[in-house]
Amino acid sequence: MSNLNRLFRMIGIRLYSRWFDRVRGQKLSMSIAFRELLKTIGSGPHTGENLSRDEAAAATRMMLTQEATPAQIGAFMIAHRIKRPTGEELAGMLDAYHELGPQLHAFPASHPTTIFCHPYDGRSRTLPLGVLVALVLATAQVPTLLHGGDRQVPTKYGLSFIEIWQALGVPWDQLTLDQIQTVFAQTHLGFIYLPRHFPLAQALMTYRDEIGKRPP
Repeated sequence: MSNLNRLFRMIGIRLYSRWFDRVRGQKLSMSIAFRELLKTIGSGPHTGENLSRDEAAAATRMMLTQEATPAQIGAFMIAHRIKRPTGEELAGMLDAYHELGPQLHAFPASHPTTIFCHPYDGRSRTLPLGVLVALVLATAQVPTLLHGGDRQVPTKYGLSFIEIWQALGVPWDQLTLDQIQTVFAQTHLGFIYLPRHFPLAQALMTYRDEIGKRPP
């Protein structure tokens, strides 16, 4: 190896080392920041505290982007499940989802948009009437949105919205977000499929499956 090649190699190694140290330091600092939020809610009934709206948004953002470690994410879900979320915390979580999640645009209509929130672990003991009601509303020119994932979610592992749509021959899971926007504007009906349209949130479903309980 020539001296020139050796010099270039040493420069490359040093530049990579500096970049790696910087990235590792950023991830570590974010993990420490998340740890402080985790300590706030996970210190037990006597010393634990609720998060502010901004803190809940920050925690959710770090979980969605995987800046928190897997151990921290699982611990947060369990701690928050035991503590029970406050309205302010839920609002902060929604802020993070709104910031990082898929967006559909409203269009002029005679009625406000109705959004259905079907249980993500599906239906196992009751009739899944959400799809039928959504079709009726859309036929009446009421803009209607649904969202959901697949069957692989505890605790019920029940029938999901997407399975019903697939049985009806409506391939929401194969459409891009732009295509769904077009269908929504034309038919007053839309569906957000988590694995395709919000993969950041879908990644958290693995933790829910391993924990076996619904997080907040």
